[in-house]
Amino acid sequence: MKVILNADVKGLGKKGEMVNASDGYARNFLFPKNLAVEANATAMNELKNREASKAHHIAEEKKAATEASDKINGTEIVIKAKAGANGKLFGAVTSKEIAGEIKAKFGLEVDKKKISVADIKSYGEYTAEVKFYNGIVAKLSIKVTE
Repeated sequence: MKVILNADVKGLGKKGEMVNASDGYARNFLFPKNLAVEANATAMNELKNREASKAHHIAEEKKAATEASDKINGTEIVIKAKAGANGKLFGAVTSKEIAGEIKAKFGLEVDKKKISVADIKSYGEYTAEVKFYNGIVAKLSIKVTE
């Protein structure tokens, strides 16, 4: 009997998959525990709609990530910091500060965990990478001044 799983079932499949299960297993275990539904025309139509919706959401996320990446790719951000006599900063410029500058300058909300940059502990120019989506990365220049 073909069934569509409502939840992950060990040894059978993952949620949303259509699998073959024996009649007794489906009727006596999967259906009573609401782990699966019979793969009839209505259920198949719902499965196709869910998959199409999921694909549409992924496409929208990729489009938004590409637009955001194009917006900041190759730009420069200036961060002001205090330093001692030899040019060494008091503390360091963190990815949190960089995310704040990106939000202030471009209006984009970027998670600080998505920004990868070397340790910034002195004045100068640095390069940072911002990962917006899997495979969509923007590079930007960071200038640390007084």
